[in-house]
Amino acid sequence: MSKQPRGLGKGLGALLGDQAISQIRKPVEYVHKTVVTSDTPEDEKAMADIMLIPAGFIEANPYQPRMSFDTEALEGLAESIRSLGLIQPITVRRKSADRYQIISGERRFRACRLAGLEEIPAYIRDTNDQGMLEMAIVENIQREDLDPIEVAMSYQRLIEECSLTQEQMALRVGKKRASVTNYLRLLKLPAKIQHDLKVGLLSVGHAKVLLGVENADLQEHLCDLIIKDDLSVRQLEEKIKRLEGSASKRKEAGQDLPEEYFKMLEIVGKYFENSISLKRTAAGKGTMTVHFSSDDEVKKFLKALEDSGI
Repeated sequence: MSKQPRGLGKGLGALLGDQAISQIRKPVEYVHKTVVTSDTPEDEKAMADIMLIPAGFIEANPYQPRMSFDTEALEGLAESIRSLGLIQPITVRRKSADRYQIISGERRFRACRLAGLEEIPAYIRDTNDQGMLEMAIVENIQREDLDPIEVAMSYQRLIEECSLTQEQMALRVGKKRASVTNYLRLLKLPAKIQHDLKVGLLSVGHAKVLLGVENADLQEHLCDLIIKDDLSVRQLEEKIKRLEGSASKRKEAGQDLPEEYFKMLEIVGKYFENSISLKRTAAGKGTMTVHFSSDDEVKKFLKALEDSGI
């Protein structure tokens, strides 16, 4: 016996009808809003809450904190705008009769251009350069889609260019002062680590741990290990503790070992939970002691030697 089709499986069409859906999905229209041109009276410009501004009248924000725009995401947003219109207008400031500068919404503006819109819905705000910088940065930070380094650099710009204290800036962006301070500290990391953090090869948690390491070369070495061995934040902390413990022992013993010895201790030590010690004389003679807790540790080390062809 064949089953009759069930209406619930057809989504909104079954409930509202195709005609109703076409009305729901109709592109957004800004009814009774003035299209801004050089001939638009000043009082009308001041009265309109949302204006339709010719795309050619709008220029990018020179204070834009975002450093890159994902092309695929822009194409997706452009397709949505073609179908439904721009749901959230951009915000601009007027520079002259036919020149407007974006305060916030540059990604939406770019998508509108890709979608072929000739007129862009926009709120018009009256502000100076500093106010524009503050609004642009705060709006982007509150959207929470900047990478950690972009956030840190945005905070730094607010402090330097708007003469804000960390406390004032924390209030502007709605964040705790400690959070702001932690982001600003990321800018003290070597450029290589900042890049890896920016592109997502390590987390902010990793970066905070690396900030506790004083030597920049060691920071970069540990960063490489995070990426190579996919270390968690906890594993990174443990590795640093072991390194600090080894350094402390060497200091107590008055040893000044060549770099090759440190590398050997690290390679061999990982098979024995770093229960390994080394003594070396100035002439280059010495002993290395390995402590193991089970036969399995020895077998694992022996297998690693065999697999490497040693």
